[in-house]
Amino acid sequence: MISKIQHTVLFLSLFSCFLGCSTQKVSQSNTSPNIIIVFIDDMGWADVGFNGGTHVKTPRLDQMAKEGLVLTDFYVAQPVCSASRSALLTGCYPNRIGISGALGPHAKHGINADEITIAEICKERGYATAIFGKWHIGHLQPFLPTNHGFDTFVGIPYSNDMWPMHPEARKGTYPPLPYFNDDVIVYSSPDQTQFTKDFTNLTIDFIKEHKNEPFFVYVPHPMVHVPLHVSKEWDGATGLGLYADVVAEIDDGVGRIIDTVNELGIEDHTLIIFTSDNGPWLSYGNHGGQTGIYREGKGTTFEGGVRVPFVAWWPGTIAANSTSSEPLMTIDILPTIAQWLEVPLPKHTIDGKSAAAIFEGEADATSPQEAYYFYYHKNNLEAIRWGKWKLHFPHGYRSMGDRPVGSDGTPGKYDYSVKTGLELYNLETDPSETTNVRESFPKVMEKFATLASKIRNDLGDSLTDTKQTNQRMAGKVE
Repeated sequence: MISKIQHTVLFLSLFSCFLGCSTQKVSQSNTSPNIIIVFIDDMGWADVGFNGGTHVKTPRLDQMAKEGLVLTDFYVAQPVCSASRSALLTGCYPNRIGISGALGPHAKHGINADEITIAEICKERGYATAIFGKWHIGHLQPFLPTNHGFDTFVGIPYSNDMWPMHPEARKGTYPPLPYFNDDVIVYSSPDQTQFTKDFTNLTIDFIKEHKNEPFFVYVPHPMVHVPLHVSKEWDGATGLGLYADVVAEIDDGVGRIIDTVNELGIEDHTLIIFTSDNGPWLSYGNHGGQTGIYREGKGTTFEGGVRVPFVAWWPGTIAANSTSSEPLMTIDILPTIAQWLEVPLPKHTIDGKSAAAIFEGEADATSPQEAYYFYYHKNNLEAIRWGKWKLHFPHGYRSMGDRPVGSDGTPGKYDYSVKTGLELYNLETDPSETTNVRESFPKVMEKFATLASKIRNDLGDSLTDTKQTNQRMAGKVE
């Protein structure tokens, strides 16, 4: 672990490339909004005040919600780190591009060079691009952000628990956690108490440096993924425990980013999105988040695992104090941005569709997708959402059930023997997925059979031994 003085010196040095480089300024237009995506790790749907959370304090996010758009039914493509992040950045279901699970430090694969990311979409319009935080779509050189449209990368290549101090890791499982500046490891075993503050400060500096040209900055915070860490300034600040302190520091950071945008006078052409990569890690108890009324959490395709908090802010384009219950998913973000930037979509197949009409508040705007498909593990089709309905196919899943959860950084033990059958839920009347109504709605079941057949013919399904037909390979280093 580096000393605080060493950390400060290195942190300041990371700005030198920004401060020492001159960029030719270009005028912005209505079709080139600045884009900021804040992507939290393991935050539950109820871990924000605007969704009713009371165990945390999120005044800046709540204000952002009052000034912007809240999506109540926003989903990630899969309830796990790498798969979820690949979907956001490429507009594809993770299994379409060969990404599954959470890639560790021994993985030899990652995002394929042929895939197109949001950053690459933005580069087509001359955007400055940066990522500050956690990447997690491949840690080897070909897979790093700087090879996929990002001018700058400062942060870690995979989850912050993938290091020797992991509470359940056998000795020698993980090497020291690397910390990158672009494609160079500048040191190992970083001081995680500085993560949220540093990545926020880097983001603010980047915004200031590129205020006169269009920019895209992606801020995938490593928190609130365990192990939880918070800066000295926020340690104990909420009086509600460490988890709430960590959330509060993130909340303050988002507020500081918004303040910077306002102070620079660029708010009318700046889009800020705040969401999470999956639901909370329930086994960690007081070091994990909450789902509210939704069933289960991270690592399952029930609502608590895949439904996440979402708020978008863009004064003058997104109406203040607006809400939509139309289902949307991270795969829809790339095509939405492409529409706003007037950039053609990738030539290869993507799964997302533009939701610009919902963001812009068009009357009677609906979800751009007929249905959303929830794959998990490598290629298991576990559930489908169609309108107000959600169908789960028979599969096993992990659950804490009535087992004791962990505390203070040590997890409880999941029950991995739990199974669900063919179960239909009306999310409008039963958002907690408690009452299987399959027998009462045969016509709905017929529709789901059609939807399932369609997606299985496209992407396959290991649960039914349906072979893949239209999947692409992940990148691989031998």
